Amino acid sequence: MMPEWFRENLHLELHTEIRMDRLIYRGRTEFQSVLIFDNARLGRVLILDDVVQTTERDEFIYHEMLAHMPLFALEYPREVLIIGGGDGGCLEEVLKHPVDRVTMIELDNGVVDLARKHLGMICGQAFDDPRTELRIEDGAKFLAETDRRFDLIIVDSTDPMGPGEVLFSRGFYDDCRRCLQPSGILVTQNGVPFMQAEEFSASAKTFAALFHYPRFYFAAVPMYMGGCMAFGCASQGTDAGAISLTVLEARRKSLDLDLRYYSPAVHLGAFAMPPYLQALTATGA
Repeated sequence: MMPEWFRENLHLELHTEIRMDRLIYRGRTEFQSVLIFDNARLGRVLILDDVVQTTERDEFIYHEMLAHMPLFALEYPREVLIIGGGDGGCLEEVLKHPVDRVTMIELDNGVVDLARKHLGMICGQAFDDPRTELRIEDGAKFLAETDRRFDLIIVDSTDPMGPGEVLFSRGFYDDCRRCLQPSGILVTQNGVPFMQAEEFSASAKTFAALFHYPRFYFAAVPMYMGGCMAFGCASQGTDAGAISLTVLEARRKSLDLDLRYYSPAVHLGAFAMPPYLQALTATGA
């Protein structure tokens, strides 16, 4: 019997395929299609609306960089907001720090339920942590209406299409700025600039207009096609890329964390931007 293959068509010009060795779940939630399967090399794989979201094999790179980069850049982060991130991987990483509360806003309760059932190797027990406040609602609407302030806002969103499109808008980023503490940091996933240059450029221009420190950092996540993934890192009071190595090492040493990608040296190096990306932030795609 010939194996079934999943084919991702995020980009019109090229695609990737992953062999589905064992089907775990195939169906729809209220908002999107969901496919979960096992692959001999990648382990458990999560697909939403026919786009790879995360895999057991490489999720640690994406989630560690999304969470630990800003958390180690802050001296005493206590209140964290995660928009999206229904697989729970980012939530699990944030909870490794001594934060007081992590408010997670996820639109699609179906994804959370499936993560609890099938993605334990990615989310662990994060949804059951007493510091987790899980809210099933529209994240953009929550930010527009709340009067709460956060030390860190992480936008762990899908690509800018469908329900996730609003999470890349100027109005949304402006609401994020309003809801941050003076030293607070906003971190976003901004796709793979080599393949999604226009999206990267648009975010860079918006960050530059709204924040005193509009920064980006990068990490190579194997299953995100096209090279390094970009993460937005914007703040009014904290330049996350200019924290001294000595300070980062002291903060890292104070927490006994089992990390496989993030380190103080990686933290600083990840902010280095090659000229072709600098050009996108300056002139657009």
